[in-house]
Amino acid sequence: MKILVADDEKNIRDSIMDFLKLEEMDVLAAENGFSARRMLESEVFQAAVIDLKMPGMDGLELLKWIQEEGPAIPVIMISAYGDITDAVAAMKLGARDYIVKPFDPEELVIRLKRIIENQELKERMELGKREAPGFEDWICKSPGMMEIKKFIEKIAPTPSTVLITGESGTGKEIIARTIHRLSPGAGEPFVDINIGGVPENLLESELFGYEKGAFTGADSRKIGMFELASSGTLFLDEIGDMPIHLQVKLLRVIQERKIQRLGGTQSIPIDARIIATTNKNLEDRLKQGLFREDLFYRLNVIRIEVPPIRERREDIPVLAGHFIKKFNKIMGKIVCGIEPEALECLQSYGFPGNVRELENIIERAVILVEKDIISINDLGITVKIQKFRIKKGTLDQVQKQTIVEALMRWEGNRTRTAKELGITRKTLLNKIKEYGLE
Repeated sequence: MKILVADDEKNIRDSIMDFLKLEEMDVLAAENGFSARRMLESEVFQAAVIDLKMPGMDGLELLKWIQEEGPAIPVIMISAYGDITDAVAAMKLGARDYIVKPFDPEELVIRLKRIIENQELKERMELGKREAPGFEDWICKSPGMMEIKKFIEKIAPTPSTVLITGESGTGKEIIARTIHRLSPGAGEPFVDINIGGVPENLLESELFGYEKGAFTGADSRKIGMFELASSGTLFLDEIGDMPIHLQVKLLRVIQERKIQRLGGTQSIPIDARIIATTNKNLEDRLKQGLFREDLFYRLNVIRIEVPPIRERREDIPVLAGHFIKKFNKIMGKIVCGIEPEALECLQSYGFPGNVRELENIIERAVILVEKDIISINDLGITVKIQKFRIKKGTLDQVQKQTIVEALMRWEGNRTRTAKELGITRKTLLNKIKEYGLE
């Protein structure tokens, strides 16, 4: 297990590190909150041990960031005897435990193992709830996707038809499967068909089935997808590619809730819920005469528009972390995270292939990375990165604040700080002298 220790007192920091390493734990240490935050943004930890009093960003500020924006890991706070009030405040903010200095290192290890075990148990319980049935892993932090999540919770229990629109690779099928798993028919089949991936002359028989002898080669009865999805969900992927003559038949099925197999005379009632997706603009296809208006309105009962990943960049770090874990497991690798520069590169990239492209990029990086952390060279993409940070104060105050925070992130390492700020080491040293930061 990998643990982050953040404490500005070197002797305490080192002693905790040494003891945890004796327990065969992988430990990284930070001497202030800014440095700890940088590590949490770029690497994967199972827990963190954080001191309440630290320069720059104190323990409470760091804990608040972890709870609101950072990774979902349990935290133990370290406090001096006189800081009990602050320790209680930390517990209210989400810390799992606190321990008062001076403390027995063995006690810290016991508490650490307990909160990690409790976290793993909680995750297993949540996974069980999702599987029986519930949300699939919903990997997002952006407001837009969180709103979609809330919307799905409202509409999933209904039998209404759903139309999901958005660019290729945005996760439309995941949303469709999530709706199914939260619906009353979750225990019934989820039957999917890619409209554009089936030859036009076979599409009708795939959807509606056929009777023996309906056409040459029909040697036995075939049950169509509408019947297979009975009481469950029929997922019509890329509905915008459906030929006009089949759109008429689909419209009739939606209206009458009945189908007729090819070559058959009997009407068969169907009660499958229909969820359709498209990466095309159906309104434009209406104007072009490529999509029937009446079918559009039958499908467009509940509309979910999935934004491209370039419009929800807050999701990129959590999605990248999710894919690293996924491919670590598949490939037997131990990649711990992404360097800040590489993460910034991802967040500046346009992603024409959306989430699917991000997954492919991370898969490639996990395969090729030679260290335990992904660098910008492992990504295989090139973007021009621009930094925009809004700070208050005069130009000198802003520059000083920026340099102070960067120095803290890199624990005083001048070379790394200069690289992050995009200036030479000499210029940084001059600024440190100018602002009296030595």
